[in-house]
Amino acid sequence: MNSFVLAADVIDELTKIVGKNRLKMDVDSLENWGKDHNQYFSPQPSVIVFPTSVEQIQAVVRFANDHNIAITPSGGRTGLSAGAVATNGEMVISLDKMNQILEFFPSDRMVRVQAGVITQQLQDFAEQQGLYYPVDFASAGSSQLGGNISTNAGGIKVIQYGLTRNWILGLTVVTGKGDILRLNKGMLKNATGYALHHLFIGGEGTLGIVAEAEVRLDRPPHDLHVLVLGVADFAAVMPMMQSFRKEIDLTAFEFFNDLAMQKVLNHGLVQRPFETSCPFYILLEFEAPYQPVLDKALEIFEYCVEQGWAWDGVMSQSLEQAQNLWRLREDISESISVFTPYKNDISVLISYVPEFIAEIDAVVSSQYPDFETCWFGHIGDGNLHLNILKPETLSQQEFIEKCEIVNSFVFEIVKKFNGSISAEHGVGMTKKPYLEFSRTELEIEYMKALKKVFDPNLIMNPGKLLDF
Repeated sequence: MNSFVLAADVIDELTKIVGKNRLKMDVDSLENWGKDHNQYFSPQPSVIVFPTSVEQIQAVVRFANDHNIAITPSGGRTGLSAGAVATNGEMVISLDKMNQILEFFPSDRMVRVQAGVITQQLQDFAEQQGLYYPVDFASAGSSQLGGNISTNAGGIKVIQYGLTRNWILGLTVVTGKGDILRLNKGMLKNATGYALHHLFIGGEGTLGIVAEAEVRLDRPPHDLHVLVLGVADFAAVMPMMQSFRKEIDLTAFEFFNDLAMQKVLNHGLVQRPFETSCPFYILLEFEAPYQPVLDKALEIFEYCVEQGWAWDGVMSQSLEQAQNLWRLREDISESISVFTPYKNDISVLISYVPEFIAEIDAVVSSQYPDFETCWFGHIGDGNLHLNILKPETLSQQEFIEKCEIVNSFVFEIVKKFNGSISAEHGVGMTKKPYLEFSRTELEIEYMKALKKVFDPNLIMNPGKLLDF
């Protein structure tokens, strides 16, 4: 039962700001909007507020400062690091009602959107204009642009197109003080000092609320083909990637282990791509508008087989087959969700990946001898997803405690390779205790100082990213 209840006069004032039917306080709503996809923290917000304009967000934030009410910004709630979970009576500001595409600039190939726009909504709009928004991931159908920006979301196309940060040309934000800042205003070139909008990209709502964004679009890719390869061992992955990238511009280079493949196949929605069972699999995607590109891809594949790196493979012959091959990778998270996986989202320089994964795998195997371990990730940009599957014999709490013991070992290896404890899922509450493995004490002090400039009363998303 939620023990956080705001006074009636506070509710009345909030209602005057956002209007009737723009507040929710029933149990189901508090549960729904007070959490994200992380399963380890229980939501306990005091109220859910649905502003419809930048000015309403500003008024709500200023009201929260005056009444010392903490705020948790909320987007599509697809995050995995508890960055959008309200656990201590916070007021949740949901961007659900700010979901409009506001303006299109054809000559700039840019669109201005509200933060509540769904990722796929933007992708579909771009397609209607003959353009392309390339940031893509499994939750594109429900994640919101504001949340993507606040976590600097990556996904499956980073090797070619980069992270969300690469596509943001400007932001309208409401700071923790309640000031409206219109940052960079969509400019491609702007050499006038600090690029303040970049502070809010990946800031996890700790500096303020992203309300609108100017987003860059690109030309659409043509004649995409997908190639899935069975790999002899992980040491073969890097030379294979180098062989393909030397000759072909890849739009994706993904990997997953045999256990991940088996979980997807057991799900019953796709078929095995070829008969050979392999320890690891590589999925790569590339544009092939001309036959010589396809010929070159097949030539490289044959070379990889000759070297003993690849055991088998299949290339898509149609759009439908390409989509089915992609499901081998994209359906992994859904397929393993029933096992309540303990997730780690880590990254290092691509050059370090083979040695890095070998050390991580050795630690995990020795510490989790009875646990199933699913490896998959965006190997083309050094990002690995380590998923430990909970055995039925363990309670959720016992499982978490065992996994947390090994976290320090895993993150020590991350630190050794100058990597990141969170490549694309953010820090939130789950990774906050381990921030020192990726950030120095001095860096953290500077981050805290920046937060105090934008949010002097420390009301914005407390408990996330930083401790005070």
